[in-house]
Amino acid sequence: MAVAALGLLTGCDGSEDESATAGSAGEAGEGGALVWALDSAPRDVDPLHARSPSEALVSRQVHEPLAASVGAPFDEARLVPGLAISVLPTEGGRVWRVRLREGVRFQDGGSFDTRAVLANARRWQESSIARRLLGDFLVDAPKPGLVRFILPAPDPGFAERLGSARLGILSPRALRRVASLGSLPARATSTGTGPFEIRERGGGRLLLARNTEWWGTDRRLGPAIDQIEFRIVPGAAAERVAMLSDGTAQVASGIGAAQRARIRRDPLLTVIPGAGGLAAERSVRGISAADGRAPLLNELWRTAIAPG
Repeated sequence: MAVAALGLLTGCDGSEDESATAGSAGEAGEGGALVWALDSAPRDVDPLHARSPSEALVSRQVHEPLAASVGAPFDEARLVPGLAISVLPTEGGRVWRVRLREGVRFQDGGSFDTRAVLANARRWQESSIARRLLGDFLVDAPKPGLVRFILPAPDPGFAERLGSARLGILSPRALRRVASLGSLPARATSTGTGPFEIRERGGGRLLLARNTEWWGTDRRLGPAIDQIEFRIVPGAAAERVAMLSDGTAQVASGIGAAQRARIRRDPLLTVIPGAGGLAAERSVRGISAADGRAPLLNELWRTAIAPG
């Protein structure tokens, strides 16, 4: 279930994706809550500076990159372009034209538009982290809804890297706070366009709640759950595994080799392959690793507890 950033977007003809059936909020998934036991507390949820797997995991649910496709709950065959309707190369791959989805709003009420993308792109130009991902580029907006990235040389892999979770789009209001403070405040909330927003934090927990204004909801793209409660349980993995066994949590991070062997002997639990120490109840559907290094579960809104 890794993100399909390049295949769909670079091959699009630029048409909108309204073949997805519209519906009202609440129809996309089955609701409910998911409890996730983390081995470390996510402190910085700025996507550009998320260092740990837990920080990247939380940040990706709040912030969406430009070049990523979104799937429907329980329907992996249906993928819809995300914030960018299309990402198409011209001039042999030296110029990339990004057409933006209309009608998207940030969780703080701001508009997702060319000005917001340009502001984020300027931040990337000034960041060594982003430059390692994208290289050097110029950027402009020749007309509303269209952004161009102009590269010094053709780069066929540019669209794929533009889909990195590190490049999650921040709202203009959040970017102004970054400019004045030097980084996104640790307790900042409502800074992205994503399907979840940070609702509560503190006391060893962090609660994400469904963003009911998310652009994908009326396309039946999710979220399939209403809340994700991250409980911070540092130290030995045995405690997090015990939470899975007794049903206190449905997913747990930071599971070592010894505990993975224990989990494999339990018919009700499973280890998520390639997710760097992630385990779950077998009733949890839709989770897989984004890569082999860290559980960047950037389609977590497709996760839900299976009925019955």
